[in-house]
Amino acid sequence: MNLVLITPGTGGYHCGVCMRDNALAKELIRQGHRAVMLPMYLPMTLDEEPAPGAPMFFGGVSTYLREKWRVFRHMPRWLDRALNARWLLILLAGRAAKTGGPEVAQMTLSMLRGEQGTQAGEIEELVAWLRVAFDGKKPDAVWLSTALQAGLARRIREALGVPVIGFLQGEDSFLDGLGAESPHVWSLLADRMRDATVWVAPSRYFAELMAKRLGYSADEAAQRIRVVPNGVAIPKQPPALSQAPGKMPAGPTAGTAVSLLSPTIGYLARFVPGKGIGLLVEAFILLKKRMPEARLRCAGSMTPDDARYVGTLKARLRTAGCEDAVEWLPNVSREEKQEFLAGLTVFSVPATYSEAFGQYVIEALAAGVPVVLPRASAFPEIVEATGGGVLFDLGKTESESAEALATALEQLLRDPAEARSLGQRGCEIVRRDFSMALFAQRLVALTSSFSSAASPH
Repeated sequence: MNLVLITPGTGGYHCGVCMRDNALAKELIRQGHRAVMLPMYLPMTLDEEPAPGAPMFFGGVSTYLREKWRVFRHMPRWLDRALNARWLLILLAGRAAKTGGPEVAQMTLSMLRGEQGTQAGEIEELVAWLRVAFDGKKPDAVWLSTALQAGLARRIREALGVPVIGFLQGEDSFLDGLGAESPHVWSLLADRMRDATVWVAPSRYFAELMAKRLGYSADEAAQRIRVVPNGVAIPKQPPALSQAPGKMPAGPTAGTAVSLLSPTIGYLARFVPGKGIGLLVEAFILLKKRMPEARLRCAGSMTPDDARYVGTLKARLRTAGCEDAVEWLPNVSREEKQEFLAGLTVFSVPATYSEAFGQYVIEALAAGVPVVLPRASAFPEIVEATGGGVLFDLGKTESESAEALATALEQLLRDPAEARSLGQRGCEIVRRDFSMALFAQRLVALTSSFSSAASPH
């Protein structure tokens, strides 16, 4: 198949969705398909070589100017190209990393309005490019990375007559943060999502949550939303699961302040409150009183705003006398991430918001590291499917949650045989059922099952 994946970029920090889509595109190519990544807004920041790409549409600068000032809605194409220059977008990416909340509500509404919004001209240019994307031919299907791109679906299906498959990726927290416009955006989204052929949720939990939030009946939800769990690139050789917990292979990160033989807890996600990094820090402070030898290693995406938040966590650890037992590894490469995971005893990202899946969970399990996660969101579903970890109950307060997490971590750290057993079981299941190869095959099969009729299903 000839496939186009339209993915919003971040410009300045690693984005899990971008990295997943890039790995997916490369896997599709490996399987004999033709796949092209089409970035929106900002260049993608990845932890590996990018898949074949296309020109950028909806450049972040020009999109913002069109929305804010009418005079820019008819800007000449040469000016639009100049504003989409990669160096300029990366330079301004620090500002883009802060976007969210009420300040982007109007732009979100405009993009969801699609051909009826202020970006209608850009949509037509996108459609014109898609018509000849593959040696003068249109693609067999177009995949949208997020429901926030639903405004593109109607025009693409009308113009090309091909399936438009969209992914649901945790949009609810973003939409709920849009302030007074949030109910209006949810209503418009529910309507515009009907223009796509079908939507893919990474978990049953998130499929049901979004159906409820969108106001879809059970029948409509079953028709419009399918569940396909995310996949992860699997190394050809399984990890050495018999090594001592916390022991790292020699490499660039060896010799750090964290002892290679200490029981080591790992975190791999963006350094933001919703991912639970603050909760994990509080739990670690409690755990250190019971297990002085314990260590914590934190890796993940970090923007300048995130760095300020991390500064407050470091101050908290310093006050508690635990700073030297914690290591921070922002914006790691793929090789560094693999080495990081290889040195962990247990893994925990205790996200406190409605996590749709948690790609980091199957990444950890693929490396043979057992997980400790909240009994909330999609986590019970993943732990049940993989058998690779334990769950704990979030409390009514952060202190209650921190105590529950510390207890769960301690129990697993004090039982290395159980930790190894969970890690090995999870690794085997992830390699069998959550590989990127299987994910790609499932998506291609789903796409092929739909006709190229332009009318919504």
